[in-house]
Amino acid sequence: MRRRDTLFDVERLKSELKEKTELSEKPEIYTDLAKSQQISKEIAAISGKVGAFSRAEKTVNDAGEIIELADESDESLFAEIDAELKEVEKSIEEMRLKALLSGKYDNLNAILTLHAGAGGTEACDWTEMLYRMYICYAQKQNYTLTELDRLDGDEAGIKSVSFKVDGEYAYGYLKAEKGVHRLVRISPFDANKRRHTSFASLEVMPEIIDDEEITVNPEEIRVDTFRSSGAGGQKVNKTDSAIRITHIPTGIVVSCQNERSQTQNKEMAMRMLISKLLERREAERLERDQDIKGEIKKIEWGSQIRSYVFCPYTLVKDHRTGYETGDVQAVMDGDIQGFINDYLKKSQ
Repeated sequence: MRRRDTLFDVERLKSELKEKTELSEKPEIYTDLAKSQQISKEIAAISGKVGAFSRAEKTVNDAGEIIELADESDESLFAEIDAELKEVEKSIEEMRLKALLSGKYDNLNAILTLHAGAGGTEACDWTEMLYRMYICYAQKQNYTLTELDRLDGDEAGIKSVSFKVDGEYAYGYLKAEKGVHRLVRISPFDANKRRHTSFASLEVMPEIIDDEEITVNPEEIRVDTFRSSGAGGQKVNKTDSAIRITHIPTGIVVSCQNERSQTQNKEMAMRMLISKLLERREAERLERDQDIKGEIKKIEWGSQIRSYVFCPYTLVKDHRTGYETGDVQAVMDGDIQGFINDYLKKSQ
């Protein structure tokens, strides 16, 4: 286990947990729903880390007691010791991963945006495949995924889609996915069955609910309303409830059309804008800090963080860490935690 002065300072975490718990019990917190939810999320995150340490410590102690009682002639204990040691390894790995999620925003929800890159219809189809992959991943993690804005492709697939992922350490994990994703396959849109390469990029931001350092001057934004678009349903194309906000000084544009009312869409769009302004500020302050600002290069050949090869062989490889697997279908079904864990370990 790491020394107390490194990533996993248990005493500091326990002290912080006590402070957050006392803060959550103050009457004024109940009048601010957003603040109350944020503090509850912070308490859950800290509790998770302390709990991981406690479980690892208990497992180690239990294994030690069994070893002390072991008799060389009692073979039945060897199997039990082996099982306990495997539990020790599992508990320490859990604690290690929790320790790696130590960034200021790691315990927040995540806002993700996929953009189709070079490749036309192929790229739009690939973007939709990636979107499905993250939907499956969210389900596996017991996260809640909410679509915020979507622009469908002209013939098939998706040109861009923004969505929010709610859950413990959603941003901490999903920030590892930021970058360009490359697909190699036999195109279903090519009558000659030729092999094609397509690209899509993923932006990942923490959902900032309350950040006193980020202020948005009403005079510096333009708010436009428009009718929601999508596959259909009672909420679609009936009223001008969708919102697009342009931050004039920076040129940042965000939009939301998922919520039931114009007010809710505007509130979500403002959160997206604040998150983007935060990312811009952090990038200027710490250009190479991967905790917030990952480098999203031009969406084309040579800039990808990960390749997904369907033909002539099957392979998914992360070019940053070297982590790879031949089970492409499992990855497309949301089995990407191995890539995320390896990135978190090697980025420290």
